[in-house]
Amino acid sequence: MPGPEPQASAPAQPSLSLKDRLPKLEPRRRRGNPTNPTPRPETPSLPPPPETDTLSFQTPSRRILSKSDHDLFLSSPTYKLILAWIFNLSESVEDTPISAIKDGELGESVKTILGILDEAEKLVEQAPPSEQGGSRFGNKVFRDLLDLVKGKLPEWHKRLGLPSDAAINEASAYLYHSFGNYARIDYGSGHELNFAMWLLCLYQLGILQQDDFKALVLRVFSRYLEIMRTVQSTYYLEPAGSHGVWGLDDYQFLPFLFGASQLLHHPYITPLSVHQDLTLEEFGHDYLYLGQVAFVNNTKTVKGLRWHSPMLDDISAAKSWAKVEGGMRRMFVNEVLGKLPVMQHFLFGSLIPAVDGMSTEEAIVASEEAQEAEGHAHPHVHDHNGWDDPCGIKVPSSIAAAQEMRKKGAQQLRRIPFD
Repeated sequence: MPGPEPQASAPAQPSLSLKDRLPKLEPRRRRGNPTNPTPRPETPSLPPPPETDTLSFQTPSRRILSKSDHDLFLSSPTYKLILAWIFNLSESVEDTPISAIKDGELGESVKTILGILDEAEKLVEQAPPSEQGGSRFGNKVFRDLLDLVKGKLPEWHKRLGLPSDAAINEASAYLYHSFGNYARIDYGSGHELNFAMWLLCLYQLGILQQDDFKALVLRVFSRYLEIMRTVQSTYYLEPAGSHGVWGLDDYQFLPFLFGASQLLHHPYITPLSVHQDLTLEEFGHDYLYLGQVAFVNNTKTVKGLRWHSPMLDDISAAKSWAKVEGGMRRMFVNEVLGKLPVMQHFLFGSLIPAVDGMSTEEAIVASEEAQEAEGHAHPHVHDHNGWDDPCGIKVPSSIAAAQEMRKKGAQQLRRIPFD
């Protein structure tokens, strides 16, 4: 009997190649260009100067004690006036090097201001600093310099043609406070802002005109920077509200805003050029941004922007100066005018008026005295939205560290071991 027929075997499956085993790759979707949630702050219209006969001149005083005072300021016409002043000055120097402003083009008021600044620098020679003994904190002889400045203020402002003693008293306060703080022997962007506000007062009084704006930035402000570098180096001024390496700069802000505007469409100097020593050396005298970076490099005890100033290092990666300039505008709005620890020292008068409802100087002094009685050595209002403000903590001067290192014979900055 025949057996069962053998079953036919299943056809062999063809072996899959590695290419067929892998999932099909889909092309990656292109990401859209990143959008900045905070637009570039625009420049408000600069209002015409007020009629001087309508002003009641007064001694400028602090008016910002609390967050509610600060909020009133941020929604006030004065806030827009300050923005308009700073941003109009910045726009006036777009694509313009310092060397483009010739002596013959300067107005008489600008020449007078430059003469005043020359005299201010000479006062440093009349108040030589005492021996530091290796200390990196502020030299107390700085107070003698401020006393000398105070004694010259009436004469300087009469030379500028201010209309009355009351007007001189009001404008003088801003110039005096632009040199630093008498009690704390420190200096920061708030003091720098006082200098810009002094110029605004002169504009409000009709002494300066819009035709002077370029010269105000490229000749007057740059001269002020030179003087303050001398003062900082001579008296080891401590940074006011320094954020250490996480800040833009220990002392200045406006050179970066004005300087980015100067370089806005430069054909070959890019943000990355700040890492090139030759570029800083060759063009630092003509462009405020480069000059300030060179000064920062010279006042640190370590070599390399990414080690001592990582924020400046990060900014150097920007694709264009337009992005840098927009970022500086946002920083001025948020980190200078928008920070209560900075603006609580701001001075208001008739030329730069406060808003009804803001605290008075008497209330601020009373609050400070109450805090001192409770044991706070350096009473301040704190704003915890952003960088911490080291109120009450003495911050040694980085300039002092570099100067003291050079006194010991060190000729070069030390490198980070793994640099």
